[in-house]
Amino acid sequence: MLSYAEKIREIAGRLLASGAVNMVIGFRQGTIPMMNEPHFAKNPAEAAKLVWDSHCGINLANYLTDRKEKIGIVAKGCDSRNIVTHIIENKIKREQLVVIGVPCQGMVDKRKIALKCPGEITAVIETETQVTATGNGFSQSFDKKDVLQHNCSLCIHRNPVIHDELVAAPVEEQKGIDRYADVRAVEAMSPEQRWKYFEDLLSPCVRCYACRNACPLCYCPTCFVDESRPQWVGKGQDPSDVRTFHFLRAYHCAGRCTDCGSCERSCPVGINMRVFTKKLEKDCLDLFGWEAGLSLDVRPPLDVYRPSDPNDFIK
Repeated sequence: MLSYAEKIREIAGRLLASGAVNMVIGFRQGTIPMMNEPHFAKNPAEAAKLVWDSHCGINLANYLTDRKEKIGIVAKGCDSRNIVTHIIENKIKREQLVVIGVPCQGMVDKRKIALKCPGEITAVIETETQVTATGNGFSQSFDKKDVLQHNCSLCIHRNPVIHDELVAAPVEEQKGIDRYADVRAVEAMSPEQRWKYFEDLLSPCVRCYACRNACPLCYCPTCFVDESRPQWVGKGQDPSDVRTFHFLRAYHCAGRCTDCGSCERSCPVGINMRVFTKKLEKDCLDLFGWEAGLSLDVRPPLDVYRPSDPNDFIK
């Protein structure tokens, strides 16, 4: 994937120089290792700062909501699926976009690497297959496949589903992946075990809302946690309010989540809140044969009613 950067800069510079777009949204080098930043290039000189490596995990579709400009956007598989959802939900028009598609082989999990290093990481060097982290008195190398984000290790849609330009040939999609083993493990628990599991999962939550802010699906003008008339959720750390926030946010993502991992990646305390959205993703697949963001021509199952919709839950 390291060879993509030069092609991304070439495409972005050409689009900006010709006036085909007003800006290109991509990534630039971050100020700390393994944390690349969103970059809004508005001229060819700024396009020269664009980068691409295994630390570009932020979902850039998050920056498209309700924009009016003509925009070029760098999009890996999950980004492109969220772009499809944005178009379907009328948050951006397809004709506003030039999608620069990036076939993806997964983003590395900065926490996995940090936990295996004996001190603060000051620099990271990457090859096509390895990541080497260095710091004061240590240098450790890791195979990328061993330190991928969990969602990336399960991804079966690594190539962009829509694109106007592609920076490289499509990569081979993963096959034989059991995407929902963790969900089935929770489903198999007794009610008491499940309650304890979720209590332990959410106990570190400080309700900073980083997961909400990073999510490309959370664009309500006023979030339900901020409503005061009526007030749906308390502002403190009462466990019932913490649970309500996570459960309701997950339901708002039902039939829309692409498992891009932005929520888990952004959480400062490392909560795997994907366990909620993965359950809803599994239910949509089982009940409706639906995966979010794969087509501009099909409405999501919660957008439409069909007489054949499953109704076994009605008592």
